[in-house]
Amino acid sequence: MDHEAPVYLHQLPVPGEDRYVSLALVNTRFTVSHGRVDLLDDADAARLWLVRHALLSDRVELNGRQSGRLRALREALRTLFEARAAAAPPAPDALDALNTALAAAPATPRLVWTADGPHRADVPDTGNPAAAALSLLAEDATDLLTGADAGQLTECAAQGCARWFLRSHGARRWCTTKCGNRVRAARAYAARKGAAP
Repeated sequence: MDHEAPVYLHQLPVPGEDRYVSLALVNTRFTVSHGRVDLLDDADAARLWLVRHALLSDRVELNGRQSGRLRALREALRTLFEARAAAAPPAPDALDALNTALAAAPATPRLVWTADGPHRADVPDTGNPAAAALSLLAEDATDLLTGADAGQLTECAAQGCARWFLRSHGARRWCTTKCGNRVRAARAYAARKGAAP
């Protein structure tokens, strides 16, 4: 393992992040052995994350207010995911944050003609690239929260892990095998310690 590489490169992706970028957004705040990590901790980091997820051109800069809106959307999504998992109504401000992001760059329907023929595509307003990125993230989260995968949305059960994932089967409780192994090792250690004279 390259110890000089940024810590986020050491994080294993969790199930569902490949299909829902909003899930990856929520997982940009996590804990590792040396403490909490926030991949969006400043405007440059937020811009890099958006560029890496093809939500923003690498020529576009983010200011502090825009990166703050991205972090606010992340926290709102975390609240909405928690509400969905608990089958409870969310806090109104979290719902308002998602709806504000959806409305920030409303999509315009377009007819697109590809090799497969014509189909409808909803293209977000690109006049404000940062708002368009937030709108795409909010739309992705809306699809996740209202779609067939919503029932699989789960927070990792490992102590100290706050990442969310899509559970592939009912017995899965951890976002990665790394978290599962850590929990099993802690249980084994506690059992050995309890059995010691």
